[in-house]
Amino acid sequence: MSDEVWRRGRDEDQGRSNADGDGDGGEFGPPLFGSDPSGAASTTRGGLSFGSSDTGPLPHWSEPATGEMPSTLSVSANPDPTGDLDVWSTFSDAPPVWSDDPPVTGQYDAAAGALFSDAALDQSAPVPRREPGRITIGTDPTEDRLGRPVPKGRSRSSSDMSRNARLTVPPRASANATSATSGRDMPTAVAVGVIIAAAFVGALLLKPVAALVVIVAVIGLASVEFFDKVTEKGYRPATVTGIVACTAAPIATYWMGETAIPLVMVLALAAGCATFISSSGIESNPMPNMAITTLGVTWIGVTGSFGAIILSASNTALTTLGTDTLFLLALCVVANDVGALFIGSAAGRTPLRQWISPNKTLEGFIGGTIMTVLAMVVVGISGRSDTWHSTKDLIILALVVAVTAPLGDLTESMFKRNLDVKDFGSIVKGHGGVLDRFDGFLFTLPAVYYLMIILQPWANR
Repeated sequence: MSDEVWRRGRDEDQGRSNADGDGDGGEFGPPLFGSDPSGAASTTRGGLSFGSSDTGPLPHWSEPATGEMPSTLSVSANPDPTGDLDVWSTFSDAPPVWSDDPPVTGQYDAAAGALFSDAALDQSAPVPRREPGRITIGTDPTEDRLGRPVPKGRSRSSSDMSRNARLTVPPRASANATSATSGRDMPTAVAVGVIIAAAFVGALLLKPVAALVVIVAVIGLASVEFFDKVTEKGYRPATVTGIVACTAAPIATYWMGETAIPLVMVLALAAGCATFISSSGIESNPMPNMAITTLGVTWIGVTGSFGAIILSASNTALTTLGTDTLFLLALCVVANDVGALFIGSAAGRTPLRQWISPNKTLEGFIGGTIMTVLAMVVVGISGRSDTWHSTKDLIILALVVAVTAPLGDLTESMFKRNLDVKDFGSIVKGHGGVLDRFDGFLFTLPAVYYLMIILQPWANR
């Protein structure tokens, strides 16, 4: 039957029941929800109740729908002003923990979405470093925080700021800072320096070929240190190709002159590319690893080979030109290092480049320059050189070395800072590695060679 017919039948039954005065709702018994004079459903007698104040009074079933959702949750003490229910609020209190995980104690940062353990919050604990297994294109194998600028248009999120506010890690001591605090073993460094100088001078006095052997050995050992260290830090260069190219460069230039440099570079490039072409796939990362290979060949092999080019000048009519120039060059570099060390230690206050090395100061640079010029003035006045006769030319030589030697030193320190190492090697006691000891020569050798070509000091008296 329809709702209207059923409703009229029910009203007639209720009317008969009320007329009887028993109020029991007729033959169907008492009404399910009860009634009151206003027609609303009664909750006080015979009606269905859900508690004192759980949901409030229920509307009569015959009333039209209101379109409202029933209230099933208790009213919060601090209701959401937007009227929206935060269904994710239960997930912001603590991260899930597996039943078999050991309990972790610490502080949970809701903004960062992470639980920081007591060990992480301990500022005295060492910061773990990440060493990648291989280089990825577009990335740096060193620690992400070193030299990694924030991209433009990107700001730090509130979670990062919240985490940094609660978890402050002390900065990691740099390699140069460690060097400054530990200090150099001066007696050992001086003794080893004297031995190296004596061997070098003895080779120059013996014959040019003996000096060439020393140059090849120095460049070869320096290249081994370089490629070994970058491999240790995550790069995968063409190591064999790089070492062979660095070692072959001084031999080729001694034989053919500076025209051999393009040949060495092209052959090294072709051999390096062939190495990565023969790899199993793009996972070898040929571009960054080929770049680091070329850096080693250029920085060590090509610049160092100018020592052999200078030495080959002794094969001309001026039999002492090459050996004499190399001796003066080495004397300038040593005088520059000594002056910078002592003046910088005594009066150094202004770092040349703070982020590279706080120990290399402007005062040390000035002291090294003064010491280098004084050394060449003494040589010019005493007339000890057979080919550099003019004191003016010697002063120019000193000024060129005073600029290029610190440049080479800063360049090596910059690479060490990027790799986060103290030294490239440890073969030279008191000085680190071969590359650490002869870094000041790398930019000085080509500069002095071209200065010798321009000035032609043997013709000036």
